Amino acid sequence: MTRILIVDDSPTQLNGLTKILAKHGYETIEAEDGALAVAKASSEKPDIILMDVVMPNLNGFQATRQITRNPETSHIPVIMLTSKDQETDRVWAERQGASDYVTKPPSESDLLAKIQSLLPD
Repeated sequence: MTRILIVDDSPTQLNGLTKILAKHGYETIEAEDGALAVAKASSEKPDIILMDVVMPNLNGFQATRQITRNPETSHIPVIMLTSKDQETDRVWAERQGASDYVTKPPSESDLLAKIQSLLPD
């Protein structure tokens, strides 16, 4: 079963994304901030990560950089999932190692398509 780490400081967002992903057969792991995301990426080794940007402690850009530059977790694709919709944010996310970028709220079909495109065959 595909395991997805959802990183967001909003309980509403975590709950909504968990419901969508569970409905489609994905197992989810949750983290409420970037620091916890980095720790869970190492310990849980999810297949993919959905990363918010604006969070306490360690923001999503910082967490993504740590995850994608760590040899233990660099293989895990990170999709930035954020309300930040400026082109500079997209470019910065890419420079931190993000595999894709989705603005909130994502359509269910778009989110699932992006997840599928990043999973190994």
